[in-house]
Amino acid sequence: MSAALDYQTPNLSAPGRGARRALLLLLLINLFNYIDRYMMGAVEVPIQEHFFPTHPKYAEFRMGLLQTGFIVCYMVCAPLFGWLADRKSRWAIVGFSVILWSLATGGSGLAAMFGGFTLLLVMRILVGVGEAGYGPTAPTLISDYYPVSRRGAMMAWFYMAIPLGAALGYIIGGAMAQHFGWPSAFYAVLVPGLILGAICFLMKEPARGQFDEAAAGAAGHMPVRRAALADYLVLFRTPSYVLVTAGMAAMTFAVSGIAYWLPRYIVTIRHGGTLASANFKIGAITAACGIFGTLLGGALGDWLRRWFSSSYFLLSGIAMIIAAPFIIFMLHSTFPMVWVCIGIAEFFLFLNTGPTNTILANVAHPSVRATGFALNIFIIHIFGDALATPLLGRIGAYSWDAAFIMVATVMALAGVLWLWGCSYLQRDTELAPRRLGAAAEPQA
Repeated sequence: MSAALDYQTPNLSAPGRGARRALLLLLLINLFNYIDRYMMGAVEVPIQEHFFPTHPKYAEFRMGLLQTGFIVCYMVCAPLFGWLADRKSRWAIVGFSVILWSLATGGSGLAAMFGGFTLLLVMRILVGVGEAGYGPTAPTLISDYYPVSRRGAMMAWFYMAIPLGAALGYIIGGAMAQHFGWPSAFYAVLVPGLILGAICFLMKEPARGQFDEAAAGAAGHMPVRRAALADYLVLFRTPSYVLVTAGMAAMTFAVSGIAYWLPRYIVTIRHGGTLASANFKIGAITAACGIFGTLLGGALGDWLRRWFSSSYFLLSGIAMIIAAPFIIFMLHSTFPMVWVCIGIAEFFLFLNTGPTNTILANVAHPSVRATGFALNIFIIHIFGDALATPLLGRIGAYSWDAAFIMVATVMALAGVLWLWGCSYLQRDTELAPRRLGAAAEPQA
């Protein structure tokens, strides 16, 4: 099914028609996206006890493969969906994707009764397929509903779903597992996901590139053509795109490791209460610090851009370098200071979410923007959480201190890469609306 195109002559300082309604829908979908993704961390312990009650060798490694299977499929399928999103109705792709991952999430709960661990792994892989259609597509819709001057804040509202969804994933997952068994946690998000997916087929498609700098010419919206291979290769000759992607890969490694293994570390190593209480506290901290950090980062990045053209890189880099030591402090603190360290680290971790995704949108031509997000997803996950969960699980079997020191080191690396990008961002943003294939400007 193809959604109608909503072409209009844009006011380059005001949002497009239907922007707030679209942002709200995408935010709700993203919320359930991250509830599902982080719920695995909340129920990982009871799932392992269900499938591996005798704790055989490499049990933690096998549990890490649940996340890796999801991530590998997500990152491999994302470029295909990104290519489709640059050519077909993006709302239809989002609707299909949400319905698919919702059905697969519900199917994850059935593994307790049918199919065992293998079925659970297959369902997590199918969740990855669904999220691969949504991940690279949704941010490009936001880019075409809002002008460049407001994208950072709007991206932050969209990505606010990460900390809020993560918090709800921990809280809902922990509570449902404790009272009704871990399969019930997956059933809880099935119906809302199906409803949100169906609504997507009723939405109108915005004009591609209508708010980019070149939109002031050519009949009210930026001319967008079907991209060729040379157009995609331009992304890898754009320093800002390369550096923001490299830093996001390092950040994704760190965030995934914290999200997946922190409940186990708190409960089994630090003896910080029951799994349910630990999940609730982690969820509450993630909600408070993550939401505030995400929204502040988006607004602050847009505001600082008035004086610093590199504000998105500058803010993100400084935030990551501040966050890294607090992971180390967590290892050597006692309760309740452990929770304080986690909260500060999460606040600065989430501060970069809006700015870094705004960089991706601003330095890619609209003809290749969805593919740019998709390639970013592929790269950050193959070098990020696809490695993080099994690797950190394996290291943690010997020393969880060593595992979290690795997390802190990788966080600092992300900060360095983003500070490096400061000198390129203004030029890359200015060139993006006319940077396609042979027309691309040479890079210094």
